Amino acid sequence: MFNDIGALELVTLVVLAVLVFGPDKLPKVIQDVTRTIRKIREFSDSAKQDIRQELGPEFKDFEFEDLNPKTFIRKQLDNDELGLKEIRNGFDLKKEMAEVTDAVHGRESESSSGSSSSSSGSTGGRIDMSKKPETPARDDRPPFDADAT
Repeated sequence: MFNDIGALELVTLVVLAVLVFGPDKLPKVIQDVTRTIRKIREFSDSAKQDIRQELGPEFKDFEFEDLNPKTFIRKQLDNDELGLKEIRNGFDLKKEMAEVTDAVHGRESESSSGSSSSSSGSTGGRIDMSKKPETPARDDRPPFDADAT
């Protein structure tokens, strides 16, 4: 619950509590807060138990954490009935990125050289993606930017 509170923030909270409640009332306030948290947890546990009893034996393995959308989706994606693990394991990100890098730099990769040359026809399987500078004609003026002046 308080995993992201650092030491400085904790000291600040303690000093603030001492200033607000005073050193004589602070132990009583801490006891009241812990008692309230304990009662809330007991109430929550009893409500969960009542819901499980009302649902019946067909929902004996029901977990309330499954109601969290992230947990539900994670469990469904980890389920092997869909075959997503095979798809995930068959996808090699490093190989795909190497092929894209080779295509951008104009090199042929060893896996795409056979398949791309047969499908592209007269270009020999290579696509020229290098940026070529455009040379403007001698009487062409560069574009005028009114906001720049």
